[in-house]
Amino acid sequence: MTTANGNLNDSDVLDRATPLNDSDVLDRATPLNGKVALVTGGSRGIGAATAVRLAREGAHVAVTYVRGKEAAEEVVRAVEALGRRGVALRADAGDAGEAAGAVGLAAEALGGLDVLVNNAGVGVLGPLESLPLAEVDRVLAVNVRGVFLTSRAAAARMGRGGRIITVGTCMTQRVPEPGGTLYAMSKSALVGLTKALARELGGRGISANIVHPGPIDTDLNPADGPYAAGQAGMTALGRFGTVAEVAGMVAYLAGAEYVTGAEFSVDGGYAA
Repeated sequence: MTTANGNLNDSDVLDRATPLNDSDVLDRATPLNGKVALVTGGSRGIGAATAVRLAREGAHVAVTYVRGKEAAEEVVRAVEALGRRGVALRADAGDAGEAAGAVGLAAEALGGLDVLVNNAGVGVLGPLESLPLAEVDRVLAVNVRGVFLTSRAAAARMGRGGRIITVGTCMTQRVPEPGGTLYAMSKSALVGLTKALARELGGRGISANIVHPGPIDTDLNPADGPYAAGQAGMTALGRFGTVAEVAGMVAYLAGAEYVTGAEFSVDGGYAA
């Protein structure tokens, strides 16, 4: 503590000078050590980068995929190369049984569940009047119902310290061009879900947050693609983001203790 004249005493200096021991360094380097995470849609893009980042911070990781089995298995190998356990699970987020069932499969394979990352999603863009009803139903089934069911199943298995992190979109905050109605609507529903989950689960020590990526360089939306210049120009930073930058925010929220019900933009100022 400080003395009456505001100067530090010897014990303060000693406390600040005392070096960290090995366990302190390990804990800070791997804040998710021993935790189990499930990343839906984890075979590519943001999901794959997030799975590897969580493993780097100490978590065992399950990823789901629909068609990209080889890509998902490659992510698992990357997780295992970091000394963690990993598993790839086929699960269609648009199928009610598979969406919820993936949680149980992940928990059984890895011994529990501490972190859920709702990343699986589909994007359908087009004029309002020409969107087929089947497309509307599919987008809502994957982007809304699937996230709800997976979150509910995860909450039932999580104890104190559980984390539910959902990947939204910058289009919940800004839709600069026509054609994004269906996608923006589906992702906007997740903002309400996140805030409601935060309230409902907070008493159990479980947090819920949502991350809104902006234009991100992926195989589906490459930074050198035909529409890239226009998208980059809409950001304050004038560039695409990387999957690693989004994964970094997700990893932060997986460890944050006093953050819940919040929206985090990783969009380079797209919505500014």
